[in-house]
Amino acid sequence: MPLVYLLLNILWIITGGIWMAAGWLLAAAIMAITIIGLPWARAAFNIAGYTLLPFGQVAMRRDELHGRTDVGTGTWGLLGNVIWVVLAGWWLALGHVATAVALALTVIGIPFAWAHLKLAWLSLWPIGRAIVPVEQADALRAGISRP
Repeated sequence: MPLVYLLLNILWIITGGIWMAAGWLLAAAIMAITIIGLPWARAAFNIAGYTLLPFGQVAMRRDELHGRTDVGTGTWGLLGNVIWVVLAGWWLALGHVATAVALALTVIGIPFAWAHLKLAWLSLWPIGRAIVPVEQADALRAGISRP
């Protein structure tokens, strides 16, 4: 991990990243306890790691990443995301937006507020997403290589 990403991630943790990652872990645990919620638990657990250390990573659609659709990017993924929004997505998004508003009040907090707003959007629609390094996403978008 480049030094800039490391420093930004440390500042991120201090400015609210840790408590939002804990919220994602709580959502994952609640979903896992229900057994039926295991698909959502997996997505929430993956995004908890992304929420803890977002700099140097990006969330992208799995069909863009792999070049084909799968269960999470098709009709079942759409249904899963609708259920997710009702059960947990709205309160995670609300937490990210509230943190973003508080951070936006300071000059140094503006980039972190922007990152929280991106995570708020992801909070509403996490199924069918993958967390990948920025370099891999850039290479895929440029059409250089496909893993």
